[in-house]
Amino acid sequence: MSFQPVLPLSGYTGWRFLQRTLDSQQEAFSNSGPVKTAAEYFRENISKAATAEDLVADRRLLGVALGAFGLDEDIDAKAFIKKVLAEGTLEKDALASKLSDKRYARLAEAFGYGNAGPRVWMEGFADEIIDKYQAKQFQVAVGEQNESLRLALNVTAGLEEIGAAEKTDNAAWFGMMGNGPLRAVFEGALGFPKSFGKIDLDQQLDQFRSRAQSTFGTSDMAEIAGDPQLQEKLVRLYLIRSEASAMTSLSGANAALTLLSNLR
Repeated sequence: MSFQPVLPLSGYTGWRFLQRTLDSQQEAFSNSGPVKTAAEYFRENISKAATAEDLVADRRLLGVALGAFGLDEDIDAKAFIKKVLAEGTLEKDALASKLSDKRYARLAEAFGYGNAGPRVWMEGFADEIIDKYQAKQFQVAVGEQNESLRLALNVTAGLEEIGAAEKTDNAAWFGMMGNGPLRAVFEGALGFPKSFGKIDLDQQLDQFRSRAQSTFGTSDMAEIAGDPQLQEKLVRLYLIRSEASAMTSLSGANAALTLLSNLR
């Protein structure tokens, strides 16, 4: 049985508790049965996956590979994942290059099959993927109890990935907009409604940058990504507003039940 994260509180108070206990909780989670077994199997067998076809043919290896990038749900989409891996990211018409979800590009780059060649034999490769896998799976476990805290846990890594992949500020903002979990945090923290994603992309960019400037004192994504205090403010606003929204919804539901009871 896997170690279940201890989350006695929700909202920003819960986040502060999780931050204080994060190292010990992650270590306990990584050493729990299924996670530890998956990591050991990957470390011992990944060097056998010389091709993309080899990797997708081994469900246990593929589970760790996909889990490291938050793509667990694609475990049965073998033909799709094989194409992503085999084509790499060097060509503009490669599948991973065309997908708006950049997790696939990061997966393809990490394994290298369609780029400079497989990285599975490189020193430290297995540990690199296992570290990502354990961190992502811990986030999943947190999300099973509290989705808002899972999204908050993704912020630092998500911003680092965008910073490493995008060369211009506009590209970085679009990268955030294409990253579902990270976008949810930005939207919530900056007070955008759920319908916000339906407007024109360029208008979304303008609105994101405008509110970031007024909220954080900067609209430079690199500055936000590189400042721990700004990241903490981003998370704090997101969690406070998420909890307030949840309480409002709950109050509305309770009011509706009261009205229905009175009608009986």
